[in-house]
Amino acid sequence: MSIPAFDTTSYSTYTQPPNPSWTYGQKVDATPAGKEWLEGESAGWKVYNTAETDKIDLYKLLISGIVPRPIAFVSTISEDGVENLAPFSWFNTVTNYPPVISFAVNHSAPGRLKDTATNLKNGQGFTVNIISEAFVENANATAIDAPRDFDEWTLSGLTKEKCVQIRASRVKESAFSMECELYKAIDIIHPVTGEHNNTLILAHVKYIHVRKDVLTEKGVIDLTKFKPVARLGDISYARVGDAYRIARPSWAQDEAKIQEALTTHGASL
Repeated sequence: MSIPAFDTTSYSTYTQPPNPSWTYGQKVDATPAGKEWLEGESAGWKVYNTAETDKIDLYKLLISGIVPRPIAFVSTISEDGVENLAPFSWFNTVTNYPPVISFAVNHSAPGRLKDTATNLKNGQGFTVNIISEAFVENANATAIDAPRDFDEWTLSGLTKEKCVQIRASRVKESAFSMECELYKAIDIIHPVTGEHNNTLILAHVKYIHVRKDVLTEKGVIDLTKFKPVARLGDISYARVGDAYRIARPSWAQDEAKIQEALTTHGASL
């Protein structure tokens, strides 16, 4: 199948939200886009019983339904000094104080720890780097099913950069890198079969390296310069498109509007 070339001229912009005139209690079908979305309900639902669904089919469903997913580009080092680099999309933040992030490592075979998982538990520390568009192919190359103790850095074309505290390198090309120590490793055991195929890693972030050109005066990351990539289903990645801002609701400020909306829509507190 022929698909278009990557559009290097496209970039993220901030826009209004899809329904800027939305009010409390308003139904989804109040807008043309909402009506069109709800028309899909006429096709019905397919319900999957996870206990009866093939694990490969479950994998396909989860990675294509839980999207977009950020990617943890994890750099580790073995006790013998062999470095490892691999991407993981079962990844997110947990808390800011203490700063803890999480990602899950899927083992290549039941009971066989992936190099990353082995290294994560050796006390050497590790880095979690965020991938941007300019080096997504480099990062994807490290997902290869290489032999144990193979250094994926050698085929990535990426640059090792020393960290403040830990032995493992950070990715110099990444505009946002975190030096981490293991907070907790939780082995995920299948409740029926007893198989151990995954390990959930909780990582305590010790240092954060942010490239100055993507950092705003307010101390936040500029999305339009950062250009992070996300993971979708099968072999698909995604760029961040247009973003829109929606104010966080405040009861103190909006109580009167809420009471009015509930009355209008036939409800009450």
